[in-house]
Amino acid sequence: MALPTLSVWAQGDDMGVWYSVAADKKINQQFTIGAEGEFRTRNNSKTADRWSAGVNADYKIVRGLKLSASYIFLYDNDPEKITYNTDGSYNNWRPSHWGTRHRLNLSLTGSIDWGNLSFSLRERWQYTWRPERTTDRWDFDNSWWEPTVVNGKGKSVLRSRLQVEYNIPHCKIDPYASVELFNAWSLQKTRYTIGADWKIKKKHVIGLYYRYQNVSSDDDDNEANRHILGLSYKLKF
Repeated sequence: MALPTLSVWAQGDDMGVWYSVAADKKINQQFTIGAEGEFRTRNNSKTADRWSAGVNADYKIVRGLKLSASYIFLYDNDPEKITYNTDGSYNNWRPSHWGTRHRLNLSLTGSIDWGNLSFSLRERWQYTWRPERTTDRWDFDNSWWEPTVVNGKGKSVLRSRLQVEYNIPHCKIDPYASVELFNAWSLQKTRYTIGADWKIKKKHVIGLYYRYQNVSSDDDDNEANRHILGLSYKLKF
């Protein structure tokens, strides 16, 4: 799915679409399990960026306080990378390639209702492990392909999200807005989101959102500032 680039985008910003499908099963009043799959694009939605699949579990400790845990398998399309010599000439080129990562999340969410508004604060510890891999790089100096071993690497991030939802009386559409901070000893990135969930029926929910991701210079994942259109579907058993 390719979408046209809009002139209002800031120079250097990218644009992508994120699609997700999820299912939740309520075991009892306190315990819920689920699964989710997601597909992301980048490069103005012309390039596949990521596939992922995961499982999760939620436990309601008390009213307004929930503990969650999840595992996600990530299959990423890493963008190409070019390095240069000190004189400005090309050193080597690594083409785009696919690689795997494994992610664990542990979250604690507190929420409170005030009239038709619902406020929530989620604190999430996220740990991602990238296994060791070998990539081929083109050496311009010697005109040959050079296999390079990239060591495995783990990264922990604290994600803090503040969200407000509005329950429109006698309406199946619930709008919301949120801001989320990613911290790994310093601020890595910030996500601003506005969207709405539409409860078609009791068990079916469709979501639509717009998200802007602002990346700090301290981020080491080589992500770009990005405008994101999100589409989701959730089935509740």
